[in-house]
Amino acid sequence: MTTYGTMNVVVLRQLPRDTLLRSNFMANSDYGYVRSFEQWDALPPSNWIVVRIDGRGFSKHCKKYDFEKPNDKRALDLMNAAATEVVRSLVDIVLAYGQSDEYSFVLHELVTLFERRAAKLATTVATAFTAEYCMQWSSFFPDKPLERPYPTFDGRCVCYPKRKILRDYLSWRQADCHINNLYNTTFWNMVLKGGRGNAEAEQALKGTVASDKNEILFSRFGINYNNEPLIYRKGTVIYRAYDDCNTDDGNASTSGGKVADPESRTQMEKERKKKMKARLVLEHVDIIGDAFWDARPYILAGKRGEEMGE
Repeated sequence: MTTYGTMNVVVLRQLPRDTLLRSNFMANSDYGYVRSFEQWDALPPSNWIVVRIDGRGFSKHCKKYDFEKPNDKRALDLMNAAATEVVRSLVDIVLAYGQSDEYSFVLHELVTLFERRAAKLATTVATAFTAEYCMQWSSFFPDKPLERPYPTFDGRCVCYPKRKILRDYLSWRQADCHINNLYNTTFWNMVLKGGRGNAEAEQALKGTVASDKNEILFSRFGINYNNEPLIYRKGTVIYRAYDDCNTDDGNASTSGGKVADPESRTQMEKERKKKMKARLVLEHVDIIGDAFWDARPYILAGKRGEEMGE
């Protein structure tokens, strides 16, 4: 019990949340009750969190700035540059995967950032990404000044209770990258090189499977889809590599997947510093198979150093 003047106050952490919302500690306490209308949106513990951001109205954005078809390398490089800065600034992100106008940022199952509140996590990532995208625009499109309405990105949080399900999510996004890029590559070659109209090309591709599209690209345009740049076919993975960090305490950043004890503030601070010093790696690789994960077990390491379990 602590006394302030004539008022006795119980230590805040001992109070239930609804009592805290009505606390007389607030300025204008007669009106403080309105905070009780806020919804507590903490995500469940022991779940991997994915914050997925998407460009809003990006079809118009691509048309406005005349992005190259089927892929504009500058636009993808800008997306990757913005995502890299988001990962750098939020050390709780263990991996990010991006393609087209979307990015998925993975936060560890033990993360406590913002008390795991969905709205704060989603808005923080989405606004940070939007700011980086707009601020870095001129570096990638120096001849096309950015104008209002400026590009923006929305965000959502999804929880995955098992690493296998999280990996399935990432596999789904990479498979989507391949499917969309194969279609777009075929479609735009038919339009730009084959003289087809948009509606005509769309109708011609209706009902085709991957082998059909590969055949169209090779037989009509001399394009072997497997030789297309990996950034278009695989998307982009961003993660931390700890080969440049000291290896003195055997945690996730140094020794094959151990995670610092969440109850130890000292260990957590050490882990945070190592994450800040870690080298950010940007690659265009397969993440559906096991090879990527087997080579980097620390990325999805769980409690007490357990690796790719359920």
